[in-house]
Amino acid sequence: MEGKNVSFPNTFVLLGFSEYPWLQIPLFAVVLVSHILTIMGNSSIILLSMMEPRLQTSMYFFLDNLSLLDLCITCTIVPQLLINLWGTEKTITSWGCITQLYMFTWAGYTECVLLAMMALDRYVAICHPLRYSLIMHPWACVCMAAACWSSGLANSLLQVTLTIQLPLCGHHTLEHFFCEVPALNKLACGETTTNDLSFILGAIPFLLMSPLMVIVSYSLIGRAVLKLPSAEGRHKALSTCSSHLVVVTMYYGPGMYMYLQPPASSTQAKFLSLFYCVITPLLNPLIYTLRNKDVKEAWERILSLQGGRKAFQAR
Repeated sequence: MEGKNVSFPNTFVLLGFSEYPWLQIPLFAVVLVSHILTIMGNSSIILLSMMEPRLQTSMYFFLDNLSLLDLCITCTIVPQLLINLWGTEKTITSWGCITQLYMFTWAGYTECVLLAMMALDRYVAICHPLRYSLIMHPWACVCMAAACWSSGLANSLLQVTLTIQLPLCGHHTLEHFFCEVPALNKLACGETTTNDLSFILGAIPFLLMSPLMVIVSYSLIGRAVLKLPSAEGRHKALSTCSSHLVVVTMYYGPGMYMYLQPPASSTQAKFLSLFYCVITPLLNPLIYTLRNKDVKEAWERILSLQGGRKAFQAR
């Protein structure tokens, strides 16, 4: 038991942004506001699609799953980040660290596959519009979403279970603001070849195959759009894909740079992770709603109904 405690400490020190003491209070304010807006924005998308029958389609079903993943990521990472930014102790319990490892890895890999499924949905909608409702029927969407979540969970269980079994020899200081697999692997005092190989092989289907599926889907979409006779039709088809393309770029870009490139400096990795954990979940609901006519109309109908109820009660 004593050796086990030395191998895996009861607490970890998260250095985070402690090398920039002048930045911690401003960063705390930015992260806090972003966290509140992220919860409000993603929760509102889920609730809106449940209340509005016109939004109960495959596109919004996958968008609900994306919002749920963003909530998982931000609620797993950000509260501890806020505590460490505000306080003097930059620590996290071992169980808190393990929870972050499993939840962040699960949500991250699931989102990789989900974005590919969303690209496939857009491909069917634009290239096979007459068969769209037949191909993307509700059970097919449920099975696709289940495949995303289960594949992410399986890879998370494998990667994290291997990681927490590494001998740390009392090392418990992480050059990061949360617990993730690569950061914990760096603390190991034993052989990590198996873990590194497992991490790389496990990441290939998610960080290479999923983006490749997105590229193929949008290549076929682009070819189909160019064949449309009217400029209005081309513009309408492209507008349905633009939001997803922006989200894909924000997600895959930092992820592939961090995990498929040679190790970057710790400061660079921390700011890229901050963008992924804080900024991306905040921007996703804004990107999908600001230019979305269906969502705007749904909000207008709900607000008008609420206004009508208040006026009736006032009488």
